[in-house]
Amino acid sequence: MDEAVKLLKKNPGAKLLAGGHSLIPSMKLRVAQPTALVDIGRIKGLSGIKATSKSLKIGALTTHNAVATSMDVKEKCAILAEAAVLIADQQIRNRGTIGGSLAQADPAADYPTLIIALDATITVIGSKGERQIAAADFFKDLFTTALAESEIITSVTVPVYGAGTGGAYLKMKHPASGFAVVGVAALITVSGGKCTDVRLAVGGATSNPVRVSDAEAALKGKEPNDANIVAAAAHVAGSLGYAMGDYYASAD
Repeated sequence: MDEAVKLLKKNPGAKLLAGGHSLIPSMKLRVAQPTALVDIGRIKGLSGIKATSKSLKIGALTTHNAVATSMDVKEKCAILAEAAVLIADQQIRNRGTIGGSLAQADPAADYPTLIIALDATITVIGSKGERQIAAADFFKDLFTTALAESEIITSVTVPVYGAGTGGAYLKMKHPASGFAVVGVAALITVSGGKCTDVRLAVGGATSNPVRVSDAEAALKGKEPNDANIVAAAAHVAGSLGYAMGDYYASAD
């Protein structure tokens, strides 16, 4: 790890290579043109999932398939496992990593929307040591994050949600790539027949995932019936602020 950090610092403009399934397509399209590649794929201790009663700590090199098939993830944070199954195809899920996806910050990726909704924490290490970055502070712009040039994601920590809380992730996916034209993550806690906590995030439509706070507020404290859900959904477009148009779909 120390060697990787030193190489990043020594080569300004270098990029990390993990699974490669976020970076290499961007290089093919000339979206990314790194000065050098630093391969971290064989650094020990960067993969695996550790579960406690309160959180899941997922190593940055953990593959999408490992997240999708982990019994700990399925039991303690099912929405994450369900979303991982929807990423691309089996070959990519066997190679692509959660850390690589987050560092790339592709607006059409799935994990960024999930970790925003989950209020996850990203642990990184660099020449100045280790630090934690809240998911809400991690994504800065299109393909841009809070990572310094010499920093590497080491793990992602997501809270465990218990009884009374359920989640779902749905996306309108591009038929060829499986990328999210629009993806939506929802986490709802119900107590006494009413929504006591509501977290809704939308990805793909904007440069970074967005928490749709007006829609959250419209549902919080209400019964989770069809009428209240429809009323809350009506607030989503206004909460986004703007939408990106591209050749997959217009902004409207």
